[in-house]
Amino acid sequence: MKQVNIRTPLGVATILGDENGILEIKVDDSTKESSEIPEILQTAVLELQEYFSEKRQNFDLQLNPKGTDFQKRVWEELGKIPYGTTVSYLDLSRKLGDEKAIRAVASANGKNPLWIVVPCHRVIGSDGSLTGYAGGLHRNKWLLDLENPPLQQSLF
Repeated sequence: MKQVNIRTPLGVATILGDENGILEIKVDDSTKESSEIPEILQTAVLELQEYFSEKRQNFDLQLNPKGTDFQKRVWEELGKIPYGTTVSYLDLSRKLGDEKAIRAVASANGKNPLWIVVPCHRVIGSDGSLTGYAGGLHRNKWLLDLENPPLQQSLF
Protein backbone atom coordinates (compact mmCIF):
# COMPACT_ATOMS: atom_id res chain seq x y z
CA MET A 1 0.00 0.00 0.00
CA LYS A 2 1.35 3.41 -1.02
CA GLN A 3 0.19 6.84 0.09
CA VAL A 4 0.71 10.40 -1.07
CA ASN A 5 -0.58 13.71 0.27
CA ILE A 6 -0.98 16.50 -2.28
CA ARG A 7 -2.15 20.10 -2.01
CA THR A 8 -5.43 20.91 -3.79
CA PRO A 9 -7.51 24.08 -3.80
CA LEU A 10 -9.76 22.41 -1.19
CA GLY A 11 -7.14 21.08 1.23
CA VAL A 12 -4.67 18.24 1.26
CA ALA A 13 -5.81 15.14 -0.61
CA THR A 14 -4.57 11.78 0.60
CA ILE A 15 -4.41 9.09 -2.08
CA LEU A 16 -4.01 5.43 -1.13
CA GLY A 17 -3.44 2.68 -3.64
CA ASP A 18 -1.58 -0.43 -4.67
CA GLU A 19 -1.02 -2.52 -7.80
CA ASN A 20 -4.76 -3.37 -7.83
CA GLY A 21 -5.87 0.27 -8.07
CA ILE A 22 -6.77 3.33 -6.06
CA LEU A 23 -8.46 2.42 -2.78
CA GLU A 24 -9.11 5.82 -1.31
CA ILE A 25 -8.91 9.53 -2.00
CA LYS A 26 -9.94 11.86 0.78
CA VAL A 27 -9.42 15.51 1.63
CA ASP A 28 -8.96 17.35 4.89
CA ASP A 29 -7.50 20.54 6.27
CA SER A 30 -4.10 19.00 6.96
CA THR A 31 -1.00 20.84 5.86
CA LYS A 32 1.14 17.72 5.57
CA GLU A 33 2.20 17.23 1.96
CA SER A 34 4.37 14.43 0.62
CA SER A 35 7.78 15.26 -0.75
CA GLU A 36 7.74 12.33 -3.18
CA ILE A 37 5.01 10.68 -5.22
CA PRO A 38 5.16 6.86 -5.38
CA GLU A 39 5.21 5.70 -9.00
CA ILE A 40 2.02 3.69 -8.56
CA LEU A 41 0.13 6.90 -7.59
CA GLN A 42 1.58 9.32 -10.15
CA THR A 43 -1.30 8.95 -12.61
CA ALA A 44 -3.85 9.64 -9.87
CA VAL A 45 -1.97 12.78 -8.81
CA LEU A 46 -1.70 13.98 -12.41
CA GLU A 47 -5.39 13.39 -13.14
CA LEU A 48 -6.49 15.23 -9.98
CA GLN A 49 -4.22 18.16 -10.88
CA GLU A 50 -5.72 18.21 -14.38
CA TYR A 51 -9.24 18.15 -12.92
CA PHE A 52 -8.52 21.14 -10.68
CA SER A 53 -6.95 23.06 -13.58
CA GLU A 54 -10.09 22.37 -15.66
CA LYS A 55 -8.23 20.19 -18.17
CA ARG A 56 -9.97 16.92 -17.21
CA GLN A 57 -13.62 15.99 -16.84
CA ASN A 58 -13.33 12.19 -16.61
CA PHE A 59 -10.88 9.99 -14.77
CA ASP A 60 -9.14 6.97 -16.28
CA LEU A 61 -7.86 5.40 -13.08
CA GLN A 62 -8.01 1.79 -12.03
CA LEU A 63 -10.16 1.86 -8.89
CA ASN A 64 -10.36 -0.69 -6.11
CA PRO A 65 -12.57 0.74 -3.36
CA LYS A 66 -13.52 -1.36 -0.36
CA GLY A 67 -17.21 -1.59 0.45
CA THR A 68 -20.32 -3.75 0.44
CA ASP A 69 -21.87 -4.92 -2.81
CA PHE A 70 -24.63 -2.35 -2.37
CA GLN A 71 -22.16 0.47 -1.76
CA LYS A 72 -20.21 -0.52 -4.85
CA ARG A 73 -23.41 -0.47 -6.92
CA VAL A 74 -24.14 3.05 -5.66
CA TRP A 75 -20.57 4.18 -6.37
CA GLU A 76 -20.75 2.69 -9.85
CA GLU A 77 -23.93 4.66 -10.51
CA LEU A 78 -22.28 7.82 -9.16
CA GLY A 79 -19.56 7.34 -11.75
CA LYS A 80 -22.17 7.68 -14.49
CA ILE A 81 -23.20 11.21 -13.48
CA PRO A 82 -21.77 13.49 -16.19
CA TYR A 83 -19.40 16.32 -15.39
CA GLY A 84 -21.24 19.57 -14.73
CA THR A 85 -24.58 17.94 -13.88
CA THR A 86 -26.33 16.96 -10.69
CA VAL A 87 -28.88 14.36 -9.66
CA SER A 88 -30.95 14.05 -6.51
CA TYR A 89 -30.71 11.24 -4.00
CA LEU A 90 -34.20 10.23 -5.16
CA ASP A 91 -33.06 10.12 -8.82
CA LEU A 92 -30.11 7.97 -7.81
CA SER A 93 -32.36 5.62 -5.81
CA ARG A 94 -34.65 5.23 -8.82
CA LYS A 95 -31.72 4.46 -11.11
CA LEU A 96 -30.75 1.72 -8.69
CA GLY A 97 -34.27 0.31 -8.90
CA ASP A 98 -35.75 1.21 -5.51
CA GLU A 99 -36.77 4.75 -4.65
CA LYS A 100 -37.53 3.61 -1.09
CA ALA A 101 -33.81 2.93 -0.63
CA ILE A 102 -33.07 6.66 -0.60
CA ARG A 103 -31.57 6.61 2.93
CA ALA A 104 -29.37 3.61 2.14
CA VAL A 105 -28.26 5.30 -1.08
CA ALA A 106 -27.48 8.51 0.81
CA SER A 107 -25.49 6.52 3.37
CA ALA A 108 -23.49 4.72 0.66
CA ASN A 109 -22.91 8.07 -1.06
CA GLY A 110 -21.53 9.47 2.20
CA LYS A 111 -19.15 6.51 2.54
CA ASN A 112 -17.70 6.96 -0.93
CA PRO A 113 -13.94 6.48 -0.44
CA LEU A 114 -12.93 8.04 -3.78
CA TRP A 115 -13.36 11.79 -3.44
CA ILE A 116 -13.98 13.58 -6.77
CA VAL A 117 -13.09 10.52 -8.90
CA VAL A 118 -16.42 8.93 -7.90
CA PRO A 119 -18.42 12.17 -8.01
CA CYS A 120 -20.62 12.06 -4.92
CA HIS A 121 -20.46 15.87 -4.92
CA ARG A 122 -22.90 15.79 -7.87
CA VAL A 123 -25.72 14.41 -5.71
CA ILE A 124 -28.00 17.02 -4.17
CA GLY A 125 -31.33 17.19 -2.37
CA SER A 126 -34.56 16.88 -4.37
CA ASP A 127 -35.17 20.58 -3.75
CA GLY A 128 -31.79 21.48 -5.25
CA SER A 129 -30.13 22.08 -1.90
CA LEU A 130 -26.67 20.91 -0.91
CA THR A 131 -27.09 18.34 1.84
CA GLY A 132 -24.84 16.07 3.83
CA TYR A 133 -21.63 16.21 1.80
CA ALA A 134 -18.96 14.33 3.76
CA GLY A 135 -16.21 16.74 2.64
CA GLY A 136 -18.16 19.74 3.90
CA LEU A 137 -20.76 21.83 2.10
CA HIS A 138 -18.19 24.53 1.26
CA ARG A 139 -16.21 21.94 -0.72
CA ASN A 140 -19.40 20.62 -2.33
CA LYS A 141 -20.35 24.11 -3.57
CA TRP A 142 -16.80 24.81 -4.77
CA LEU A 143 -16.70 21.58 -6.82
CA LEU A 144 -20.12 22.20 -8.38
CA ASP A 145 -19.08 25.76 -9.26
CA LEU A 146 -15.83 24.47 -10.81
CA GLU A 147 -17.77 22.06 -13.01
CA ASN A 148 -20.59 24.44 -13.84
CA PRO A 149 -19.50 28.02 -13.26
CA PRO A 150 -22.25 30.58 -12.79
CA LEU A 151 -22.95 32.52 -15.96
CA GLN A 152 -21.71 36.09 -15.91
CA GLN A 153 -24.49 38.46 -16.68
CA SER A 154 -23.87 41.05 -19.33
CA LEU A 155 -23.67 44.62 -18.15
CA PHE A 156 -25.07 45.88 -21.46
